[in-house]
Amino acid sequence: MRIGIGYDVHRLRAGRDLVIGGVNIPFAKGLLGHSDADVLTHAIMDALLGAAGLAYIGHLFPDTDDTFKDARSLDLLRQVKARVDEAGYTIVNIDAVVVAERPKLAPHIPAIKQNLAEALELPAEAVGIKATTTEGLGFEGDGLGMSAHAVALLQEK
Repeated sequence: MRIGIGYDVHRLRAGRDLVIGGVNIPFAKGLLGHSDADVLTHAIMDALLGAAGLAYIGHLFPDTDDTFKDARSLDLLRQVKARVDEAGYTIVNIDAVVVAERPKLAPHIPAIKQNLAEALELPAEAVGIKATTTEGLGFEGDGLGMSAHAVALLQEK
């Protein structure tokens, strides 16, 4: 068994879609990034890659490569899953938390879980997703950005 952790953070900006776990969430701002800036999916990708002992997402999908400009992070997640499979591991489960003051993400968690489970070819119960606030503290609490933390458990095939 191998465990990996992932963390990601993005600034919020007007004029961008807010995409979390592949779900477009109605909000006045979206996350700024080279791809769709899906902070949750990025953290999960790094957790998977770390557990498998592979390169991190910035190395695999650099923001200097126009191939990944406005890329859907769920598509990149599928590529990460293929790399984990090729490395000889099976994904056991994922657990993650999104840190954001607004919008409230709880109503979107079932769709987020479903998207991630489908992309990873896992049962939905193997994907744990939570959302929390910082009680108004820090950059998330000030509404300047969002972050996500994730852990992944892999088993050698």
